[in-house]
Amino acid sequence: MAIDATTGSTSALAAATTTSTDNPNGVLGKDDFMKLLLTELQYQDPTAPTDTETILTQTSQLASLESADNTNSALEKLTAALGTSQQFSVISAIGKTANLGSDAISHDKNTETSFEVYFPNAVEQGSVSITDANGNVVKKLDVGTNPAGVYQFTWDGTNSAGNQADGGIYHVNATYTDNKGDTQQTRLGAYPIESVRFDNGNTLVKVGSSYVPLTNIVEIY
Repeated sequence: MAIDATTGSTSALAAATTTSTDNPNGVLGKDDFMKLLLTELQYQDPTAPTDTETILTQTSQLASLESADNTNSALEKLTAALGTSQQFSVISAIGKTANLGSDAISHDKNTETSFEVYFPNAVEQGSVSITDANGNVVKKLDVGTNPAGVYQFTWDGTNSAGNQADGGIYHVNATYTDNKGDTQQTRLGAYPIESVRFDNGNTLVKVGSSYVPLTNIVEIY
């Protein structure tokens, strides 16, 4: 496409200056390309006008650009809508049990370690077993007689012989008898979901006495 060497250059420079001022980020959209096309047509050389095939090619490219732009915009809106829908769908999980995927605690030698265990049924009697990585029982804590719920236990760090246990990873499981006389089992890491909180785009669920990210939950049942 031919452009007048004097008038065309001045106009193109003016258009570029205006675009640079109005669009400091330098991002061109479909409207900008349409303005460029119209400017080219306006200042083309009358003795050598642009052929029809070239104009059709450029307008076709503009249509493709607009279509792609609209598609990206629609996908962004869809992604935002799906994200919001997924967040609020978690509300239906309130009252169900969340599995955090681990029954382990980290213990430092010569310190106390606190943890929480959820008992789905009323407890007549039972105990919480703290075992090492080899499955050996290091200490048992009495549960007492209590209604169903989440209870906090504090391990003083000693083993069954009264000596301080080494620091490391230990596992917490409980066996108890419910008020019907049936034997039940539970473990650390499985708690009822009490509430859901949305914080800066993150979904947090309350399990036990703390909020954890939804991504930390491996199963809800």
